[in-house]
Amino acid sequence: MDAEIPLRLGTRRSALAMAQSGMVAREVARVTGRPVELVEITTYGDTSREHLAQIGGTGVFVSALRDALLEGRIDFAVHSLKDLPTAEPEGLLLAAVPEREDVRDALVAREGLDLGELVEKCVGRPARIGTGSPRRMAQLNAWAAANGASIETVAIRGNVDTRIGFVHSGELDAVVLATAGLNRLGRGAEVTQHLDPELMLPAPGQGALALECRADAVELAAALGALDHAPTRAAVVAERALLAALEAGCSAPVAALATVSSRSELRLEGVVGTIDGATLLMMSTTGPLVLDETAERQAAALGHALAARLLDGGAAGLMGERA
Repeated sequence: MDAEIPLRLGTRRSALAMAQSGMVAREVARVTGRPVELVEITTYGDTSREHLAQIGGTGVFVSALRDALLEGRIDFAVHSLKDLPTAEPEGLLLAAVPEREDVRDALVAREGLDLGELVEKCVGRPARIGTGSPRRMAQLNAWAAANGASIETVAIRGNVDTRIGFVHSGELDAVVLATAGLNRLGRGAEVTQHLDPELMLPAPGQGALALECRADAVELAAALGALDHAPTRAAVVAERALLAALEAGCSAPVAALATVSSRSELRLEGVVGTIDGATLLMMSTTGPLVLDETAERQAAALGHALAARLLDGGAAGLMGERA
């Protein structure tokens, strides 16, 4: 690689994507000794105003970046890993998965309230909580049913400013966003409650980034590999294997979280439910994990095994039409 020629990093134009890509650009410049320039690319998911479930969900934020990679207009791309389709793309390589940020979802509510306080404050009416995620809707509605709380989940789209703006304007009482995104934007102080996985399991891959390049860019792939974090990669491989085996996309109410223990074990939790929260199917499993060249195979096997159990338990019927 010519140290004088900048590497072209493809990124979506949103404030969050630019913040994430800027962080990665600095790290790539550090490990390669080459300057990195951001190339802004508009995806279909950025321009469409339809809800993700209507436009296909998985892949709508990714395909334009992948086209740019394959056409040679950029050298590598940064994605939010939860946006990546589970199918392996021909001609492309997942070169690195950096260490994961906070996996939790976050409540941003009026008056600094947490979920329980918000429900109590909304006397005589349901607390209106906005989210664009069927997964979050399913778990919020299940929490409400279990706690005798009155809430209304409202489907929303838009960037972080738009979504939090619904709270500031009084149109909504709260919104749920990813903690990782708020942290990367320097807006973590706006969180009024972190929703721990016991209350709301995150999306597969949530909080993780993906660095993707062409499969034939061997030298670049090796350089980007210096940013790979083996425990994070193993965890997201397990989560995405579960998602793939369920044949579900980001428009389905599916949650998964894998954690690597200090005892060289991988624990994987999965949730499949109905959006109204009437039914949530929750299962978990644990398997051995050695962080070597077999780690991805071990992690994928665990994901497939838990998906099989969820399907045996009726997960397909809960997801409705498969993505």
